[in-house]
Amino acid sequence: MTFSTMNKHITHYLILASMALSACGSTTSTNGENEQMPDSTQSYCLNEQLRGSTAILEVLERPVTEQLALSGKIAYNENDLVAFQSLLVGTVDQVRFELGDFVRKGQVLATVKSNDIQDLVQQRRSLQSQIQLLKNQLQTKQELLEDGLASKPEVLEVENELATARIELDRVTQSLQLFRAEGSGTFQILAPKDGYIIQKAISAGQSITEDNEPLFSISNLKQVWVMVNIYARNLRFVNTGDAVKVRTVAYPDQLYTGKIDKIYHVFDNEEHVLKARVVLENQNLNLMPGLSADIIIDRKSSAEKAFAIPNAAKVFSNNKEYVVIYKGDCQLEVRQITQIASNEEYTYVKERFAPDEKVIGSNALLIFEQLK
Repeated sequence: MTFSTMNKHITHYLILASMALSACGSTTSTNGENEQMPDSTQSYCLNEQLRGSTAILEVLERPVTEQLALSGKIAYNENDLVAFQSLLVGTVDQVRFELGDFVRKGQVLATVKSNDIQDLVQQRRSLQSQIQLLKNQLQTKQELLEDGLASKPEVLEVENELATARIELDRVTQSLQLFRAEGSGTFQILAPKDGYIIQKAISAGQSITEDNEPLFSISNLKQVWVMVNIYARNLRFVNTGDAVKVRTVAYPDQLYTGKIDKIYHVFDNEEHVLKARVVLENQNLNLMPGLSADIIIDRKSSAEKAFAIPNAAKVFSNNKEYVVIYKGDCQLEVRQITQIASNEEYTYVKERFAPDEKVIGSNALLIFEQLK
């Protein structure tokens, strides 16, 4: 092979190698672009499960409002509370309810053995015998009167004794019926109304005396009281009729609206506060007596307006505040906010929002991390 021919072969091989590398590089580049394309166009969407547990909140322009936050406690509505105290002494035989049970009016709640009942039963038997005896005497006197062997006053005397005995028997019978007494010397305690057993101080074997505290208390819990603590420094800001919002520890995301119904103008000696009362409807029974509560009173509104972000929608990151904007399940955006004022419910911001823009409430931090 000549040197010239060899050069031609080498040149041919170099050209082929160059073309192969070029093709390979082109393929690699094309594949790389195809792999990166989904990343550059990818967007985060709420799946069905997450969407179901995510609160979407409106952002409205509102007057910037200051609020007064007070503490308090859910209490029973004392006007609806029925406390039962036994009129008879005895020993508890059986108790048929537990604390928190719902009972119906007339339902048997307990049975009690009582000497008082035994005495009433004996009185009834004695009166029944006496009445029968007086009936016989009256019949005899009337027959003697017809024969002229008895006087009219004698007959009237027996009639009066019979009438008195019947009145006494009616009284004893009504007493036994009132206590639902049984022949064994026991009486039944009946529920005086529909409602929940909210206090219980009775158990089997317990002795009931005249000095006993109420054996149980019933309330239907349809309405409850919120007893508000007002410290001296806040007295000038609280008035009867003020609208309030109530939030409990058990359900912090749920606000109940009401108004100051009454202010007790006597300081509580133990807590050194003045008490105020708010009456709330309690249809879902979430307002359980004994729960601590926060009471929010709108104190002052300024003429300035700003968009109000519900506090549940705020996300804190690197000493800055953000919200997640929602326009659709796949239209989510992180936006930084600048606070100008805040209260227990809202944070007022400088930024403005379009009519179709809402914010994520619950799950805001989770979605923020995904978007970030």
